[in-house]
Amino acid sequence: MGKIIALVNQKGGVGKTTTAVNLAACLGALGKRVLLADVDPQGNSTSGLGINKRGLTASAYDALVNGAPAKDVILSTPYKNVFVMPSNMELAGAELELASVDKRESRLKIALAPVRDDFDFIFLDCPPSLGLITVNALTAADSLLVPIQCEYYALEGLSQLVNTVRTVKRLYNPYIEMEGVVLTMYDGRLNLTQQVVAEVKRCFPKKVYSTVIPRNVRLSEAPSYGEPVIYYDRTSRGAAAYTALAEEFAQRNSQ
Repeated sequence: MGKIIALVNQKGGVGKTTTAVNLAACLGALGKRVLLADVDPQGNSTSGLGINKRGLTASAYDALVNGAPAKDVILSTPYKNVFVMPSNMELAGAELELASVDKRESRLKIALAPVRDDFDFIFLDCPPSLGLITVNALTAADSLLVPIQCEYYALEGLSQLVNTVRTVKRLYNPYIEMEGVVLTMYDGRLNLTQQVVAEVKRCFPKKVYSTVIPRNVRLSEAPSYGEPVIYYDRTSRGAAAYTALAEEFAQRNSQ
């Protein structure tokens, strides 16, 4: 049965989508069959995997709001073993439309259940908020992966995220666990970076990945070409970092 991992941080610009796209691609390259479910209305994971958001005939919106079977929404990508449940701005109105729906917090879990056995890992790229779509992701997920950038405001709002997870665990999903924390935009030359790393490790003991993601121009460029960084520039520091993260992630999930 495939493991479902929600990538969550209500703070934007932390490398969440970058991590979703590149971790999925690197695990696919390692031979794992991966689905990336883009449940962010911005649809950046969708375009980051080379899918045209404007040309979609079905999207995550249809699975969440209209009850469309996931198999009718999932698309293959140009990248080895990587599939996507695409998203676009249509999803922006989903929170309002779901507000009065029965079992509104479980719509994504219900949609993914029939395809779960088809994949080794299913990643959920969540919007940068703690609204109903993110609650759906946390209800569907076995674990959550939190990208945190090594900057001054990194830990702002984390207590709110922890409280939301605690609430979801109590009300909807008692089995969700912390998968881990990924440190992004890392620059080891800065004292501030070391301070943030120390604080994150204090808050999440034994949950911080030893692989860190550096600032890297190639990582920033790759999405505009619709390519994960290992396909855009395999020799870049960003590609090496996400390959190492995928190996560490696979190792942690092999027990």
